[in-house]
Amino acid sequence: MSTIDYSCTGQIATLTLNNPGKLNAINLGMWQQLTENMAKISVDRNIRCVVLRGAGEEAFAAGGDLEEFVTDRATLQQALHYHGQVAMALQSIDHCPHPTVALIQGACIGGGLEIAGVCDFRICGESARFGAPINRLGFSMYPGEMEGLLRLAGPAVMKEILLEGRILSSAEAYAKGLVTRVVGDAKTEEEAYATAQRICNGAPLVAGWHKQWIGRLLNGKPLSDDEKIASFAFLDTEDYQEGLAAFLEKRKPNFKAC
Repeated sequence: MSTIDYSCTGQIATLTLNNPGKLNAINLGMWQQLTENMAKISVDRNIRCVVLRGAGEEAFAAGGDLEEFVTDRATLQQALHYHGQVAMALQSIDHCPHPTVALIQGACIGGGLEIAGVCDFRICGESARFGAPINRLGFSMYPGEMEGLLRLAGPAVMKEILLEGRILSSAEAYAKGLVTRVVGDAKTEEEAYATAQRICNGAPLVAGWHKQWIGRLLNGKPLSDDEKIASFAFLDTEDYQEGLAAFLEKRKPNFKAC
């Protein structure tokens, strides 16, 4: 049975792409479950970081489940609905106020690469591999799915991935800016969750604001006076007072997201 499995340990939520026997290929139901889970996670103030991963160690996700394309994506209307659902799931990850970490082991292909591309961090093992060889299947990547990867890697890398259809090694993916960090395969899970814990140790409101302002600055428009004022909203938070006090008292801060 294909599912998106949810678990939570402390302040770290985990979503696991789980499609046994198909290298965690993502079907329509799983895309919809991703959207539903991310909606719940996004409003949960007890969560400070989200880890997305594939079940097992062979794949993050080997792309979409092509078998259902014959039945669920056979017409224009079906295709618009199907890929609209995919784009919605990717947006739900991209717009999550909590930082997101992709824990990548093995194949990260097609839809798997799209998911990883909208996460804030991508931690992978040395044997991980990346690509979207859909040029060999005769269909193009939906623009709503391409957006996150294009923003991440730029047009030159996107053309290499989509036009050449070559599978990239972890070293190549890192050199091209597709991944944040490459570690030994045996250390991938440990490093991904260590990354998540370092995020949790910071002020959660600040993490959300940093994500917000990075996204805002990327549109290239100058900040308005109201936006400049809004960037100092932290002055009215208890976490700001706690952070300063902890620094001056040489102790670990206890942030409460307020």
